[in-house]
Amino acid sequence: MQNDIAIEVKHLTKSYKLYDKPMDRLKDSLGLARRKTFKEHLALNDVNLTVYRGETVGIIGTNGSGKSTILKIITGVLSPTSGEVNVNGHISALLELGAGFNMEYNGIDNIYLNGMMIGFSEEEITKRLDAILEFADIGDYVYQPCKTYSSGMFVRLAFAVAINIDPEILIVDEALSVGDVFFQAKCYHKFEEFKKQGKTILFVSHDLSSISKYCDRAVLLNQGVLLGEGTPKKMIDIYKQVLVGQYPLPSAGDVKNLLDDDDIRDAAAKADDRASAKVSAGNSSAKDNKKKTSGKADSSNEATGENPDTLEYGDGAASIVEFYATDEKGTRTSSIIKGTDFTIHMRVKFNRDITAPIFAFTFKNIMGIEITGTNSMVEKAFLEPVKAGEVKDISFTQNMSLQGGEYLVSFGVTGFEQNDFTVYHRLYDALNITVVSDKNTVGYYDMNSKCVVTDAD
Repeated sequence: MQNDIAIEVKHLTKSYKLYDKPMDRLKDSLGLARRKTFKEHLALNDVNLTVYRGETVGIIGTNGSGKSTILKIITGVLSPTSGEVNVNGHISALLELGAGFNMEYNGIDNIYLNGMMIGFSEEEITKRLDAILEFADIGDYVYQPCKTYSSGMFVRLAFAVAINIDPEILIVDEALSVGDVFFQAKCYHKFEEFKKQGKTILFVSHDLSSISKYCDRAVLLNQGVLLGEGTPKKMIDIYKQVLVGQYPLPSAGDVKNLLDDDDIRDAAAKADDRASAKVSAGNSSAKDNKKKTSGKADSSNEATGENPDTLEYGDGAASIVEFYATDEKGTRTSSIIKGTDFTIHMRVKFNRDITAPIFAFTFKNIMGIEITGTNSMVEKAFLEPVKAGEVKDISFTQNMSLQGGEYLVSFGVTGFEQNDFTVYHRLYDALNITVVSDKNTVGYYDMNSKCVVTDAD
């Protein structure tokens, strides 16, 4: 079982000393301080994490949650204050692109310099040189000092070096969206190649769509504490609650106990159960917030596509009391024919006065990737005050251009109070919509192209 583990983090803690004045730092370093002159900041607080071989694991969390810190400790850039990190395999890290580059050296020299720092011999780097140069695609600039490069050329070369080293474990920290759009596409293609080759990938990103698309499992950090781990879809839903202050944040000890009690996975069965990985922490709290939203019978819910286990949260200032879809004839349905008009409906009751509520809906695919959506503010449809007790019916009508398949619709009522974004009520994945189509094109939606073929002159 131990051989199936690529990265193992045990009780990892990283603390920093924060000083009010530089003189306090100097006195403390010399042992001259008569009292404590610093505040302790825990960037990571008793974090436990296991990444298995062949997994792609995403780490998400707000700024300052410790995402980059844990990657730097795993790669050896930083030392932990306490705890243990075990890595089984050769690592290539895309952290701060270009770190370790000598700006006076040319590109070729830096390729060899970085390769040797990672642990490759000169002969091994020479074998990979053509692939690196082809990937970077900066032409003859590779023979010029790096200080003459534009920022785009610099990151292209740094990324090319890191990605073409052919590691067993790839660690990525917000480094896939570099360079122009064509280079970004090349980066994502290489990333997909790594997944197909069964390499282990640890991936930090604020791009939740990338987390949903590429990762087998997601880990949620907040203020240095591991809140939970599970399927990307579930963890992203919890993360969105954290962002708006609607998720109860446990202490590090509470999370540890939940993690010990929950069955995350058995290493030997890893490949079979990735898609159904359980949420390790916060799962019970999230379930407490899931309940039926309309009070209808189960058969009625199924007929209209309602999810009986919808995840909901909010401060209670408004309540979405009903939601459904209708086809072009106005009939309630959970199936929409591609190319026809349809309407998304929601009924909202207000429990207190609100200055300017915003009504929204979002379509996601079954992987949790947001495909499209809109709201009343974007549509410039309604930005008026409402009184407690009022009930509003909201409808969004549009043509169905999505490809045939299954989609999940989420609803929300939000607003701004004293410039702070506030969630009054949200329903995640509340409605299932089946798009019926006899013609599916490439991608998520159909551009409704008109193809004409004529004889050449």
